[in-house]
Amino acid sequence: MVKGIGVDIIEIGRIRKSIVESGDLFLEKVFTPREIAYCQARANIYQHYAARFAAKEAVSKALSTGWAGEFRWKDVEVMNDPSGQPRIAFSGKLGETLTGVSVFVSLSHSESHVVAMVVIEERVP
Repeated sequence: MVKGIGVDIIEIGRIRKSIVESGDLFLEKVFTPREIAYCQARANIYQHYAARFAAKEAVSKALSTGWAGEFRWKDVEVMNDPSGQPRIAFSGKLGETLTGVSVFVSLSHSESHVVAMVVIEERVP
């Protein structure tokens, strides 16, 4: 059964501006070390950071919690399978709360924007 659906779109330039102006403070607040390493190794780092940011926002919308309470940016980690397909991993209290769910994520981008869609589905025993 579907527990939630979330969609987010973000301008890549907005993320670029945040990184340029705030540097490591912004990166370390929002992204895990593994996400930072992944993005820094790519040709268009800002596009990859924006995709991860949008995915985290989409997760918060799918959960209908926003960023309130015990939910933290780094509780949601966006990774890629060897094929390149993105996937979401949870940690912290959020990870404990979301046992028994499957999460599906789709990321897409243009030259200036990134969109992310997340579906959270309860696993049927």
